[in-house]
Amino acid sequence: MNVALLIIFAFLLLSLYLGIRARKGKDMNLEQWTIGGRGFGTLFVFLLMAGEIYTTFTFLGGSGWAYDKGAPTFYIISYGCLAYIISYWLLPAVWKYAKENHLMSQSDFFVSKYKSPVLGILVSLVGVIALIPYLVLQLKGLGIIVSEASYGSISPTLAIWIGVIAVTFYVMVSGIHGSAWTSVVKDIMILVVVVFLGIYLPFHYYGGIQPMFEAIDKAKPGFLVLPETGMSVSWFVSTVLLTTLGFYMWPHTFGSIYSAKNEKVFRKNAMIMPLYQLVLLFVFFVGFAAILQVPNLEGSQADLALLRLSIQTFDPWFVGIIGAAGLLTAMVPGSMILMTASTLLAKNVYKAVSPSATDAQISALAKYLVPVIALVSLYFTFQGGNTIVTLLLMGYSLVTQLFPAFVFSLAKNNFVTRQGAFAGIIAGVATVAYITISGTTIGTLFPSLPQAIQDLNVGIVALIANIVVMTVVSLVTTRTVNVNCE
Repeated sequence: MNVALLIIFAFLLLSLYLGIRARKGKDMNLEQWTIGGRGFGTLFVFLLMAGEIYTTFTFLGGSGWAYDKGAPTFYIISYGCLAYIISYWLLPAVWKYAKENHLMSQSDFFVSKYKSPVLGILVSLVGVIALIPYLVLQLKGLGIIVSEASYGSISPTLAIWIGVIAVTFYVMVSGIHGSAWTSVVKDIMILVVVVFLGIYLPFHYYGGIQPMFEAIDKAKPGFLVLPETGMSVSWFVSTVLLTTLGFYMWPHTFGSIYSAKNEKVFRKNAMIMPLYQLVLLFVFFVGFAAILQVPNLEGSQADLALLRLSIQTFDPWFVGIIGAAGLLTAMVPGSMILMTASTLLAKNVYKAVSPSATDAQISALAKYLVPVIALVSLYFTFQGGNTIVTLLLMGYSLVTQLFPAFVFSLAKNNFVTRQGAFAGIIAGVATVAYITISGTTIGTLFPSLPQAIQDLNVGIVALIANIVVMTVVSLVTTRTVNVNCE
């Protein structure tokens, strides 16, 4: 066993230890297991949300897209900053309502606002369906990181199995507490490793960041600007809009809002989190640095850019540190996804169809569902070859369909009815499913439209369909109710 693999396994054991120890002195009922008893302060909420947001996508996908796509990559920085600005007003309102109504999941919010357990079931199913590709993203990244960083001494398949077993175990034992404590180690490591790589590699190979971009522009003219077609300005703007609206619609991110001890936590985080976006710049610098140093990585192979350049540059012990940081970027969000998906299915699906189930039974079922969801995700992980960013964008298109019904529910006079919310979400999700399965774009649907419209992110089409159907059905059902009352 080489030194890199020893270091990676040491951090795996450390995360497992922290994850299990986190439950010490706590009664792991569903509220403690899922949302930490609503007792997390600013630091823990920051680390927890950063742990969910900065994942293998940050580590591999960001550098892979910089390597493969160039300028379109910068959409990743844009949408996070906009989402954090919105969170200053949005998250305190969600937390306050959840606190007053004792909510524990994203679906609980919709059930309470629209007085519809059936809508809660739909929201839960959409959330779980969206979380599966997000978890697959983490597992694919985990396999790539451990296999590459160990110099091929352990296969991606074995690495994924080991990681899933470890995460499943500490999630069942400690729930969100385990994820929070592991996030502490993960965030420190990712910050140090990524910033170092983003500064060192451009200077080591090019003599600086500006010379690096000059060399890339000379070798690949136009690579550092948005193309006129495809991932053009209209694609960039529509993708930023879609992902900004969907940012807090991920069930595990939404659920973590409830873990705070007061609403001031989110206003403090809203001031800090945009600075954390700067970490992504250093990830991009690594991807750009790899373009001329590790050429000919195509398709999903582009996700290997960071690791291949690191292996080429550093001694095995430091590659092991890089691999360990990458491992934690998969395990922390993976643990939150497993916990959230199992809670949704147990509390908002099973409980809705079996109202007589006790809280103890629901809590036990949620924990037993963790390995089931892990196995389902493993199946999809070993099928297909989508790149990491593609998987994330597909999930975003799904969860963003929850945003219209959610944001209108915050209004004092919400015109959206439960039927309208339900129909809108169905219309949006059905559109996403059709687009994903058929590989349709706006250009193929409407080839005569101007190029700027053809280049729009197809997720916008689903969102428009959602809003139109939601509005029409809400107006019709409101009118029907008024007529019946008369």
